[in-house]
Formats: sequence, structure tokens, C-alpha cells
Amino acid sequence: MELRVLRYFLTIAQEENITRAADILHVTQPTLSRQIMQLEDELGVKLFKRGKYSMKLTDDGLFLKKRAEEILTLADRTEKAITNKEKEISGEISIACTETHSMEVLAERMEAFRALHPGVYYSMETANVDRIREIIDKGLADIGLMTEPVDTKRFDTIRVPTKERWGAIVRADSPLAEKAFVYPEDLADKSLIIPIRTEVQYTLEGWLGKSFSELDVAARYNLGRNVAVMIQNNLGAGIGLDLFSSYEGLKFIPMIPPLMTGSVLCWKKNQVFSQVAGAFIEYLKNSL
Repeated sequence: MELRVLRYFLTIAQEENITRAADILHVTQPTLSRQIMQLEDELGVKLFKRGKYSMKLTDDGLFLKKRAEEILTLADRTEKAITNKEKEISGEISIACTETHSMEVLAERMEAFRALHPGVYYSMETANVDRIREIIDKGLADIGLMTEPVDTKRFDTIRVPTKERWGAIVRADSPLAEKAFVYPEDLADKSLIIPIRTEVQYTLEGWLGKSFSELDVAARYNLGRNVAVMIQNNLGAGIGLDLFSSYEGLKFIPMIPPLMTGSVLCWKKNQVFSQVAGAFIEYLKNSL
């Protein structure tokens, strides 16, 4: 597979029309059709369901689309890293981060590093911890910011000097909203909205003294905006970090006994970084 042909494939997948894709790519429609048919022959599968006016991805096409996006992202990042190697420190630093107050610490370092090297810019992806570990493993991000508990055996890490406090997130009109603190027994009979990560669930089960299989779990979430909307719509009480109480009509109530977790900055062990990403990692090591 050639990178050029993968770019052709992704353009057709996005436009769902080979004529529009040919116009965007500045190639003729017959040339583009021939390239895609050759790619299908090479892979031994059909990538598109061809209609009179549109082209939809098959299941194999959807799989290739995900992989092609990763391949081209990695190829583009590799080219930039090599091109900028002999120049002043500049270029892209790719960061994947979860929702955490520790982002404030990282953002301060990002601003300070860019003040030293104005040619630096950042590419940010917000995701849950499992997704962050995946994209760092694949080389699609230089650095990850993850909340604990998390398995970091494959990564080098720096601990961020910020602690996150867990609690219940409820509607302001909930009876729980009148409490200064929430105890395990306060949540035993409530519909709960809990984090989707298995490691976090184990930690919360230890605090609750019960398995979630014994409780009424209404939903599981990965990112904060989702849980805030579900709580606003009265689906249940959320369990999470003190990040979402700023949403209108919600209140955060700290847990007793206190449940605190930290955050880590991480990058893949033995990874060869671009000049700019390597310099930023060294800066983080020295400043944290």
C-alpha cells in the first residue's frame, strides 16, 4: 500500500463521492477509480459499496479507514520530525490528555516552553486513559497526561504535584445536595453513573464496600461532558472528580473517607522522539 493511495482512499471515504474526491485531489475520476480498484485487488476485499451517486464504506473499508488515519498521521509526524531536526527547536508536540486539574500544571509548562521556543505548537487530544495509552503505544502522541490508577509499565513517567478529589455529582435539587460530605451508605440506594474504566471501578468498589453488581448502575461514562448531561437529566448521581460542578445546576460533594488520586505525565519507553518533543520532555523533567 502506498501512502498516496491511502490518502486517495480517505478522501473518497470522507466525500462518499468519487467525482468530488477527484476534484479535491486534482486527479481524473478514471485514475482515482483505477487506484482504488487496484487497492481492493491488493487487499482481496471490497472497500466500498458503490451506489449510483455515492460510495459507502464496507466493514473492511471502515477497518482500513481507522488504520489508514493512524498510518498517515504517523507518517506525517515522522516527516516533520526529520525535516526539523537540524533547525531551531520548533514544530509540533502531540499531547493526549484526560480531564483533570493537572492540565493546569501542564498548560503552564506548555506556555513557558513556547515562550522559549516560539516556533513550537501543540496538537491536543482529549480522551480517556485507555485511549491515551493506545495512541502513545502506537506513536500517535508524544506525551500523555493520565489520572491514576493506571498501569504505566510500558511508559516513563513524571508525577504531577496535583491531587484530584473524588465525590458525588448531583443535581442542585437532589436531597444529597444539602450534605457537606457523602458517605458510602448515602449512595447505596441511588441510581449511579460511574466511570467506565475497570481500574477505577475497583477503587470505587473498595470505597463503597460493595460490588457495582449489587448496586443500581444507570450508566457508565468516559468523559465529563457526558456525565454532566446525564445528571442534569436526572438519570442518577454521578461519581467522579471535582471537575463538573461548574455545569449549571450541579453540585459536587466530597467523599468521606476521602478518596484522592494523582496524575502522571508519560511517554513510551525507548521511544525516539523528534527534536522538539524530546526537548519538551527534558523541560518537563527539569521543571517538575
